[in-house]
Amino acid sequence: MSAVIAAAGLVCPAGLGLAESAAGARARLSALREIDWCDRHLERFIVGRVPDPGLPALAPALADAPLQAREARMLRLAHAALADMYAGLPADLPAPPLLLGLPEHHTTRPIDSERFLKLLADQAGACFDPALSIAAPRGRASGLMALSQAATRIAAGEAGLILVGGLDSLVDLYVLAALDRAGRIRGETVSDGFSPAEGGAFLLVASEAEARRHRLPVLARIAATGSGFEPGHLYADAPYLGDGLAGVVSACLDSAGLAAALQTVYCSFNGERYWAREFGVARIRNAAAFADEARMEHPAECFGDLGAAHGVALAALACHGLAGGYRPGPALVYASSDKGDRAAVIFERST
Repeated sequence: MSAVIAAAGLVCPAGLGLAESAAGARARLSALREIDWCDRHLERFIVGRVPDPGLPALAPALADAPLQAREARMLRLAHAALADMYAGLPADLPAPPLLLGLPEHHTTRPIDSERFLKLLADQAGACFDPALSIAAPRGRASGLMALSQAATRIAAGEAGLILVGGLDSLVDLYVLAALDRAGRIRGETVSDGFSPAEGGAFLLVASEAEARRHRLPVLARIAATGSGFEPGHLYADAPYLGDGLAGVVSACLDSAGLAAALQTVYCSFNGERYWAREFGVARIRNAAAFADEARMEHPAECFGDLGAAHGVALAALACHGLAGGYRPGPALVYASSDKGDRAAVIFERST
């Protein structure tokens, strides 16, 4: 039983919905702007921020809740992205479990995953089943790791519908300060850095039978998924060898058994050289699987690094491109977290 993507939603600095975000990324329009907060050199941070008027207000039930500013922001981002994903779907669709990726970089008070799911249910309404849902603070790769779990559960017949998401805001004063002290934020004095951003992204994963039963569209078919770990990650003392991503890509290719070479790659490059070197290792070790002119898509250049939302955002953009016919398949989507997690998925066009 194969799994398909039946719907996708995305809110990021490039757009208040998937279609708008995809159009901005295709046009290579920069959504990065200066904000009033300054780095340690008294230069203003340049970030990707979702326009506040485009987000729903915090739910009245949460008005008196003791929320961190970052939590409140992420709840509003999630609400908007879920509304985008569910737009046009049948109103009687059962509420699926949610597998949610959350930030790996924290403020002085880490986000409590279980509590956050309850808050999100209060904010967004009965669009997922909190009792069956799980959230994990694993960064960029977390959403694709969740997608791998969802595809496995659907293939095993354990579920017909599963909601997968990723959510983050790196535009937080404490997070920005910590990244700035590490010399990772791109600016006048840092060229090997990235632009912090924020966003929310969701995918509705379904079995083919469930998609037919509910008359759901099929944006793309999941050919293979995989996840792994890089011992030589950014915050490790171990030497970097590139085995993590290379192994995940190899495993996906072996599982997919593709009849054609990979035509498109959506990658979590964010401007730091480490990530380009990592993909170089994976590309060389799996060279025969890539088309000679495989297209590379790294939309962080347009809207910045979305943190834990990045992997699912890339998957949503890939599915939109395959369904719209403007990106060729098969498509490899991968994301790498700062602290070692690696995950990838191969999508094919639905037939």
